[in-house]
Amino acid sequence: MRLTDVVKNLIIINVIMYAATSLLLSPGVRDFLVFQYPAANNDFQPLQIITHMFMHAPDRGGSIFSMHLLFNMIALYFFGPPLEAIWGPKKFLFYYLFTGLGSLALFSFVNYLEGGYPKSMLGASGAIFGVMVGFAYNYPNQVISLIFPPISLKAKYFVFIAAGLDLLLGLGRVNTGVAHFAHLGGALFGFLLILYWRKFGSRL
Repeated sequence: MRLTDVVKNLIIINVIMYAATSLLLSPGVRDFLVFQYPAANNDFQPLQIITHMFMHAPDRGGSIFSMHLLFNMIALYFFGPPLEAIWGPKKFLFYYLFTGLGSLALFSFVNYLEGGYPKSMLGASGAIFGVMVGFAYNYPNQVISLIFPPISLKAKYFVFIAAGLDLLLGLGRVNTGVAHFAHLGGALFGFLLILYWRKFGSRL
C-alpha cells in the first residue's frame, strides 16, 4: 500500500524533531520537550504532553543513531497506511494522537501508584502500539513476517504476544529502559476508542 499523507507527515515530523533535538540543539532544549512527571519534577511544562510523542532517544554510547526512532517509524510505515486508508486522514490522526495521550495517561497513573518518583517519557511507541492494535483489529488474519526472530504469525497473535510481554516486564519491574505501561496505555486506549466508534460511530 502506498505511503498515505498523514503517516508520511508523522514520519517527517519525528525525523526532523530527532535531528533537531539530538544533533543540532543543546540537551537542555531536548529535555524541555520530553515529558517530565509533574508530581515530583519541577521541569514539567504543559507542551510536553504533546511534544514527548515526537521525541526519541539516541542509542547509548554517544551514537547519533536511534534504533528507538527507526523501529517506531518502520512500524508506522507498515501498519499506519492501511488504517488511514479505511478511516480517512482526520480519523486516523485523531486516533494516533488519542492513543499517544492514552499512553501518557497510563504511564503517569502507574507512576503515581508507585509513589510519583521522578520519571521522564519520550517517544512515539505508545501511539505506535495503538496503531498496531488498530491494524490487528481490522486485519486480524494478516500475516506479519518478522526479521528477528525470523517467524511469521497473524496480526492478532503478534499484538497479543507483544502486549503480554510488556505486561509481564512492566509488572516484574524489569529495568529494560522501556516504558512498558506506556505501550500498554496506547494499546488499551486504542482498543477502547475502536469499541466506542463501533458502538456510537464517529463524526470525524
